[in-house]
Amino acid sequence: MWDFIIVGGGILGFSTAMQLQQAYPDKRLLVIEKESGAAQHQTGHNSGVIHAGVYYTPGSLKARFCLEGNRATREFCDQHGVRYDICGKLLVATNALEKQRMEALWERTAANGLEREWLETEALKEREPNITGVAGIYVPSSGIVNYAEVTRAMAAEFTRLGGEIRFDHRVTGLEERTNEVVVTTQKGAFTGRYLVSCSGLMADRVIRMLGKDPGFTICPFRGEYYRLPERHNQIVNHLIYPIPDPAMPFLGVHLTRMIDGTVTVGPNAVLALKREGYRKQDMSLSDMGQMFTHPGILKVLGKHLKPGLFEMKNSLYKRGYLELVRKYCPSLTLDDLTPYPAGVRAQAVSKDGKLVDDFLFVNTKRTVNVGNAPSPAATSALPIGAHIVEHVKALLK
Repeated sequence: MWDFIIVGGGILGFSTAMQLQQAYPDKRLLVIEKESGAAQHQTGHNSGVIHAGVYYTPGSLKARFCLEGNRATREFCDQHGVRYDICGKLLVATNALEKQRMEALWERTAANGLEREWLETEALKEREPNITGVAGIYVPSSGIVNYAEVTRAMAAEFTRLGGEIRFDHRVTGLEERTNEVVVTTQKGAFTGRYLVSCSGLMADRVIRMLGKDPGFTICPFRGEYYRLPERHNQIVNHLIYPIPDPAMPFLGVHLTRMIDGTVTVGPNAVLALKREGYRKQDMSLSDMGQMFTHPGILKVLGKHLKPGLFEMKNSLYKRGYLELVRKYCPSLTLDDLTPYPAGVRAQAVSKDGKLVDDFLFVNTKRTVNVGNAPSPAATSALPIGAHIVEHVKALLK
């Protein structure tokens, strides 16, 4: 009998496992992951940004955990020898409307307690000679890291403390009993006193395995990236973000200095036809059937039909994608957009057709389940893990 079983080997699963093992050093902990290693899905397919907390609603879990997570991520990397770079972020307005929207972001950054600097055109050009804009906000605390490396360091610390991991174990069933939870995998069953699930793209399905209606369904959005040629590795000094349209759920195409020195462009946001569909041609009839018969998802797709078609066009039409980034980096050409792996984001959608904006947890008497953990979940992984540990402590009382 295990004391705690954690389902999910991404950054949230291993952050939680590590901190639970620290809190209960004498307990037996097991992490179960369906892939052959850690960080194989959202954790290993994102932009790698250590977010500062610019965009999030003041007082939300996102805003709070992102601010805490920014500091905690750096401290963890320092302690475990994981390389990172605090290069700062620039939000760039390219016209009067975007500058007006930027003023609202300026107020939000203040409400979220961030250090920032307002840059007019000349100051912006001085910081970023290859970027064109009418104004910008500089946020010095943003940075870049490889979150798969962070996750592997968490997994190593977890096992050093006595925890155990089972890779290549796909969960096929869950049963919550009076005094235990039984986790069935294709390689056998495991019994634990308590269960934590951090299942990302499969979050709603895991909760349903427990016989509970999660109140939402996961809708997968693929984010497609390009990488710039090596000659452009010095094209920007910071992370360059456009000013997002407040009516849109995603942040738009940006330039990211990766930890290996390269620069990526992206992501866009197109509906994925498979939960783990990283390629355009990936599709699952069962996943599509669930999506296109879910009233909430149909409402979301209808509400965002025009921007959704725009994103799809740019996914298929490389020149349209280029124009998005040329708004603020006009020197780039079509040949500069070279292939780079895509990611898939798990977005929880409620039954009434709303995108669940904040982090969401669904608990039962013996389980704590992460329902919705979109960006900045990787940045926030350590405070999210600490939050889950507090949920578990409440179950033990």
